[in-house]
Amino acid sequence: MLVPGVEIPHLCFQCEGYPCVQACPVEALSVNSKTGAVKVDATKCTACGLCIKACPGRVPHLHPKRNHILICDLCEGKPECVKACKEGRWNALVSIQRSKVASRRTLAKSPHILTSEVARRMLGEEITEEVLD
Repeated sequence: MLVPGVEIPHLCFQCEGYPCVQACPVEALSVNSKTGAVKVDATKCTACGLCIKACPGRVPHLHPKRNHILICDLCEGKPECVKACKEGRWNALVSIQRSKVASRRTLAKSPHILTSEVARRMLGEEITEEVLD
């Protein structure tokens, strides 16, 4: 969903139980024991999309040219997006230790829901569903 002026980073929250990993029928997804990030083995991935359906935030997406799923791997624990955000002084992204987030799954929301929530906060109550759809 597009709302002019509202762009939301759509990030993996490394949910408890990793529903995307559990949904993969070919075991192309696994969890990095060091970072907690989901790893994708592109050689095994069939791009079936079951991980996308299983993800509460619909985070996994197909590579635009190759036939496999993409999920943020947290750059081995030092996310480059967070570094670039700080260097640009936008301060919109931060890295938070896993233990400090009570329930990652409650934070994982679809892009439609996230954009709607932010648009409503930015634009106030006058925003209607027609504008958001």
